[in-house]
Amino acid sequence: MSWSLHSLCLQLIVLATISRVSSTSTTDDDCECYLTNGSNSAYYSRHNFYDFRDLAEYAKVPSPVKNASRKASVTSDYFKSDAWDNTWSIQDWNNRGSGGVSLSGDATVFMVNSPNNIYIQENDDDDASSDTFLTMRTMRMPGFQSAAEFESVSTYHYVSVRMLARVTGSAGACMALFTYLGGDELADVQEADIEIMTRDERNRIQYTNQPSFTEDGDEVPKATRNATLPNGIEWDDWVVHRLDWTPERSVWYVQGQEVASIEFQTPKDSTQIILNAWSDGGSWSGNMSLGDAAYMQIQWIEMVYNTTKGSEDKRSLDRVALESDVGQQGSLLRREDSDDGCKIVCSVDDIDKAGETKVLWKSAASHILGTGHWTSAAVVLMITVAFW
Repeated sequence: MSWSLHSLCLQLIVLATISRVSSTSTTDDDCECYLTNGSNSAYYSRHNFYDFRDLAEYAKVPSPVKNASRKASVTSDYFKSDAWDNTWSIQDWNNRGSGGVSLSGDATVFMVNSPNNIYIQENDDDDASSDTFLTMRTMRMPGFQSAAEFESVSTYHYVSVRMLARVTGSAGACMALFTYLGGDELADVQEADIEIMTRDERNRIQYTNQPSFTEDGDEVPKATRNATLPNGIEWDDWVVHRLDWTPERSVWYVQGQEVASIEFQTPKDSTQIILNAWSDGGSWSGNMSLGDAAYMQIQWIEMVYNTTKGSEDKRSLDRVALESDVGQQGSLLRREDSDDGCKIVCSVDDIDKAGETKVLWKSAASHILGTGHWTSAAVVLMITVAFW
């Protein structure tokens, strides 16, 4: 069965199910798997929600680090807690190339990632929907660019990742959420990006399955989309950004509305999730003026995902080994006669309160298809559509 047909069947099942089930919220303990909505519906085995909205005891905006060589500590005890450390690792690398002399790529500014640029901040909006949020800051200092990055300590094999975030500040920065697996050659890189360029119009976001250029510097047009945000939304508004990475393609959503879809160069192997705020004076990010700063502010991050055993990342961090629960072609569910098939299917979409889940159906195997295996319910749905 083609993955396009597989995805269509899942969409039909979701629509049919939503029309007849209760939307009562539940907990992850009651769920055996999760089914996403949208044009590329997929099943995932696990759900995590990282909430930065009620952390007033940690709220403090640190002064910028003025010395590029200074090794800063984390900005609060929250970033030492299990709630953070079990999933995320704050980075402190710089963009010196091999040998520590030249800068990498076409960078013109020395860039240093600092834990000092990731902090919990009080939400002082007039109509604040949270008490606090997490801020990632990048700022042009005399002689260098101070930047921010954190990445997952584990790898994921297909994921739907969302964040409620906004971007503010000066032109010349890149704010990103992306999957990442490095390679010895540029062509070996596997990466699906959400990138907000602060020099762009506020209704434009770049979506890419990397690499988007060759070793010779030629562009790869099929790898990227420069999308317009829907309904007058701008990236300095509080917006839910979503990336669905599946075996078939990467699909991006804003406030639940699809804005881009790319099949070309869809990542295939297990990757990390990375978020960063940076600038290096190069052709991609642009150049920030001295003293200028830009910020990515995040109220929450949510993921439904499949996991694989831990592996070394591009900077050789220790990985957390996780049990593999990815089936053939990333399909999670099995036939009804399988004892370990998913019996309770939940959703994190169309939820009244962020972070909650709801049960779509129970005894799922009687309603769904595993990879290459149809059930009677799916067949009925397809026949109905074919003759409607």
